[in-house]
Amino acid sequence: MPLRDGTRLSYRINGFQAFAITSVLVVAGVASGVLRLSAIYDGCVGLAVAAAILSFVLALLLYARSLCVPESALAPGGNSGNPVYDFFIGHELNPRIGSFDLKYFCELRPGLIGWLLINLAMLVKESELRGSPSLAMILVNAFQLLYVVDALWHEEAVLTTMDIVNDGFGFMLAFGDLAWVPFTYSLQAHFLVGHPQELALATAAGIILLNALGYFIFRSANSQKNTFRRNPNDPKVAALETIPTATGRQLLVSGWWGLVRHPNYLGDLIMALAWSLPCGLAHVLPYFYVIYFTVLLIHREARDEHQCRRKYGSAWNEYCKRVPYRIFPYVY
Repeated sequence: MPLRDGTRLSYRINGFQAFAITSVLVVAGVASGVLRLSAIYDGCVGLAVAAAILSFVLALLLYARSLCVPESALAPGGNSGNPVYDFFIGHELNPRIGSFDLKYFCELRPGLIGWLLINLAMLVKESELRGSPSLAMILVNAFQLLYVVDALWHEEAVLTTMDIVNDGFGFMLAFGDLAWVPFTYSLQAHFLVGHPQELALATAAGIILLNALGYFIFRSANSQKNTFRRNPNDPKVAALETIPTATGRQLLVSGWWGLVRHPNYLGDLIMALAWSLPCGLAHVLPYFYVIYFTVLLIHREARDEHQCRRKYGSAWNEYCKRVPYRIFPYVY
């Protein structure tokens, strides 16, 4: 996306390669005896606290650095004049050391790859305790592996998100990327170590189908949006109905984006539920992610609504009339 001064930044799209290299290093570390994965389970609380402290220190350094950059480098959403708010939301939009983009690096790599590493550590710990991993643990690891690999494979899509385009790199993203994502998104796997679940094959099959449905909606909606943004004349999206805006851009009003305003959020939440169901229904902890993610996406949708109404004006009002439901068809 063009910056306020009209320039554009270049990015290295190599998240999947980073994941592959990390995987090779983990396998080599385990095979050589240097790395004991179950130690991550044993020291999980200490690691989470260390990650939170690191996030706070990084946010302090980022804010101090942002005081020395030109006005054009500040984030549209993090230049309020309130230092506490700007520290939290991020004062500088794209802090870089040379060509190394700090926000872009942290956006996917440490959080998502760390999440998978913690999940794998939980699977290893369960195997040590019970001789083999449970079907529930295998499903949680497989579902979340698919999600992360998909995010890293389609890494370029993150460049048009609110995090990159509008928000600076402050405590919110630093803490979210380095501490919150890996240590809370892995709660289902952590729960299963101490609370083993027996899954009937029919139940497991139903959960797999639910996750497949969520993934299909999520990937189809995102691919449709990203294809349209790159080239509205692409044969895959050229037949879709649109609404013209004063900015010269078009708003999709058919396909997935004619069903609800955020079909990708709908798919995301269906998958989140599928990740929790292998843990049973006796405890709320595995469902913390679903509850939190619902609140997060509703809040994000409200922020996006505000941005789009300001950007597209009457065209956005027309779109909302045509597509009244925000995330859940006929519900919300």
